Amino acid sequence: MAKSLSRHPGNLQMAKVSCGHETCSANSTVTTPRQIIPGRYWMITRRCTQRQFLLRPCTTTIAYFEYCLGLAAERSGVQVVAFLAMSNHYHAVVFDPLGRLPVLLECFNKLLARALNAHWGRWENFWSSEAACATHLATPEDVLEKVFYVLANPVADHLVDRVVDWPGANSLTAMLSGNPIRVQRPRGFFRENGPTPGEISLHLVRPPGFERHSNEAWSDFVRDQLASIEAQNRRARVAKGVKLFGKKAVLRDSIFDSPSTSEPRRNLRPALACKNSQARILAIRSLRAFRLAYLCARQQLAKGMAGVVFPLGTYRMRLLGMTCAAPS
Repeated sequence: MAKSLSRHPGNLQMAKVSCGHETCSANSTVTTPRQIIPGRYWMITRRCTQRQFLLRPCTTTIAYFEYCLGLAAERSGVQVVAFLAMSNHYHAVVFDPLGRLPVLLECFNKLLARALNAHWGRWENFWSSEAACATHLATPEDVLEKVFYVLANPVADHLVDRVVDWPGANSLTAMLSGNPIRVQRPRGFFRENGPTPGEISLHLVRPPGFERHSNEAWSDFVRDQLASIEAQNRRARVAKGVKLFGKKAVLRDSIFDSPSTSEPRRNLRPALACKNSQARILAIRSLRAFRLAYLCARQQLAKGMAGVVFPLGTYRMRLLGMTCAAPS
C-alpha cells in the first residue's frame, strides 16, 4: 500500500476548503474524501453523460429506477427520504444510519446504468464522468429544504406547472399516501431465476422533526409547501415570459437529445449545505479538520510509517484494512 501511494505524490496534494454562503467544497487532483459518519442526511445528484435524456420518463425507465433504488437501499441500509428523476439527472435525499452511503451509490448507479443501457441498446458510459455529488445536509431545516427542492425540480425548470404533472419517477405519491413503493422486477435485464427479488418494497422515511406527525398532517404540509413553490414559479414564468414546456413535450423527447441551453462548467461541487451561520461554521471546521487529518495520514502511510490512524469517517481506507479513529 505504501509503495503504491508513494508513486503518485500528486495524489497527496489537497486544495484548501473554499466556503460560500451555504456550501463548502474543495478541489483536488483526486476525488476529495467524504467523511462518512453514521446518522447523517445526504442529498445525491448524478447526471447522464453528455446531458442526454437517458432517464426520459416512460414506464420502463420508472420501473428500473424505482426497483434499482429500492434494491440498493435494501442492500446498503440507507433510507430514502425523497427522490425525483429528471430526464438527464436525478436527485435524492437519503438518511444513512449505518455509514454505508458509498454502498448505496455504487449499487444503485451501477445497476441502473447497466439495466438502462441494455434497455436502450447502448454500450457506452451511462453517467457523466463526474462522480456522484453527495452533499451533507447539516441541519433538519436543510434536509426539509432539499426535500422540496428535489420534488419541485421540474417545476423550477418550467417543464410542468405542478409537481404531480411530472411523468417521471418520483416519491411524491408515496410521501402523500404513506405507503411503500412496491415494484415488480422489470423484465429484460434481470434474470427471472437470478439473485434479485421478484418484488422490491421501497419504504420512505420522513425528514427529521416530522416522524411523529400523522400521515394526514404530513400530507397537508407537503401539499401546502408544494402549492406555494408552484405558485411562486408560475408568477416568475409569467413575469419573464417563459413558455411552459409541458408534459407531452417531455414524453416526446428522444433519449439521445439534450438541452439546447449551455451548462456552466467546473463549478464548485458542494460537500456541505447549511443555511444556519453558526451551524455552518462548526460543520466547515469539522470538515476541514477531517480533510487535513486524512491528508496527514495519507502522507504518513506513503512514507511507510507504522501505526497510521485515519480520522473518524474515513471509509475506503477502513475497507482496505487501515486503522481509523473510533467515535468518541
